[in-house]
Amino acid sequence: MLAGVATVLQALKPSLQIIGVEPANAACFAAGLTAETPVRVSTKYTLADGLAVAEADRHTLSIVAPLALRMVTVEEEALALAMLRLAELEKCVIEGAGAAGLAALLAGSLPELKDRAVVLLLSGGNIDPLAHSRVIERGLAADGRIYRFDALISDRPGGLAHLSGVLASAEANITEIVHNRTFAGPDLSRVHVLCTLETRDRAHIAEIQQRLAQNGVELCFRVQDGARAAVGDVS
Repeated sequence: MLAGVATVLQALKPSLQIIGVEPANAACFAAGLTAETPVRVSTKYTLADGLAVAEADRHTLSIVAPLALRMVTVEEEALALAMLRLAELEKCVIEGAGAAGLAALLAGSLPELKDRAVVLLLSGGNIDPLAHSRVIERGLAADGRIYRFDALISDRPGGLAHLSGVLASAEANITEIVHNRTFAGPDLSRVHVLCTLETRDRAHIAEIQQRLAQNGVELCFRVQDGARAAVGDVS
């Protein structure tokens, strides 16, 4: 598609600058353009499954090379956030491959385009509704609007009420709480509690973590953007 669109647009308006975008988990086009020959890369799972190609063909590379200004790559978090923004603000259901251009802008990969006229191609909406809903949740996590953490609290009456009160004081909305006594360690007076919250943004998450620490709630790890991270890392 890049080869065809670039050919037509450059013929219609040679002054256009065309930038290609592909997922970092399948960056065969960038590798091929750099090497000036097809390069087979090792691909990983990507939300942009329509772009999950291990090798760009030599004919496509030869067409694109003189037409595209450059290629940029985007991470999975940016793709999920782009799909969320398109659904939330534009009311568009766009698959990961189609959202790659917006993902590059949201990730700050193209700062030189600020205050310039930019056209994004939203090239497809071929995504299963259930998969789309999961991506939206991933995007909310990337946006700091869903936060999950594991805490150790007292397994006596009032322990959970104390945790709930701290979260309420921070204006966090609890959507799920899961107790885990079996794997809470040798201290039978304490229990693991996995909490999922609705939050406003990353600054709100940092405020919640501060409130928890101030009120003696011990965090074991936090879950953000789909992965575990060390306690205290609020980046």
